[in-house]
Amino acid sequence: MGEIRLADRAYSEIIRLIVRENIAVDHRLPSEGRLAELFGVSRTIVREALVRLASDGITEARRGSGSYVKRRPSERLANHLPLDELPAALGTYEVRFAVEAQAASLAATRRSFEHMDNIGRALDALRKALLSSGPAHAEDLELHRAIVLATGNPVFVSVFDHMQADIDRIMRAGVDISRNRPPEAIRAMISEHEMIVEAIGAQDPEAAALAMRWHLSQGRKRLMP
Repeated sequence: MGEIRLADRAYSEIIRLIVRENIAVDHRLPSEGRLAELFGVSRTIVREALVRLASDGITEARRGSGSYVKRRPSERLANHLPLDELPAALGTYEVRFAVEAQAASLAATRRSFEHMDNIGRALDALRKALLSSGPAHAEDLELHRAIVLATGNPVFVSVFDHMQADIDRIMRAGVDISRNRPPEAIRAMISEHEMIVEAIGAQDPEAAALAMRWHLSQGRKRLMP
C-alpha cells in the first residue's frame, strides 16, 4: 500500500509541476532522476507515476528522449477535483471501460421494452439538461445507470453504484468544462450518448460496447484542454 500511495503522490506532484511551471504541451518534463530528487521518492516510483500519467493521456514517453506533456489538465478541473484526488478519479475510467462497455454490450442483447423506454426517457432528459444552462450530471448518471440496469445482472448495478460518487464528480467536471468551450463540445456529448442508445436499441452488442468505449475515452479527454 505504501508504494501505491507514493506513486499517487508522485502522479499528483508531476501534475502540480506541469501547472506551476506552465510546462506547455509537447515540452519535456524533467528527467526521472530529477523528478525523484524533487519529490523525495525513488526513480521506480516516478517511473510508475509516469506510466499511469501516460495511460491517462497526460504525458507521453518518447524513446531515448524522456517524457513530454501531451495534455494539460483544464484550469476548471480543480474546482471539482483536487489534484491529490486526480489519480483515483482518472483511475475510475479504467474500471468504467471494463464495466460499462460490457454492460452496454449485454444491454443490447438483454434489454426489455421497459428497459428501452427507461433508457430513452433518460436520454431525453440528458439532452434537455445539456442544452440548458443548468447542471446535467444527475441526468448523465441516470442514463448510464439505466444502461447498467438493462443488463439484468445485479452485480453490474452493485459495481456501478459503488463507483457512483467518483463518477458523479467526474461528470460534474466534464459538463462544467464543456460549457466553457465552443458549442460543439456539448453537441459531441449528446451525440456520443445517442450512439450508445441507438446501438442498444438496434440490439447490436459490438456497436454498443464500441460506442460506450468511445464516449468514455472522449470523456476522459474532456478533462484536459
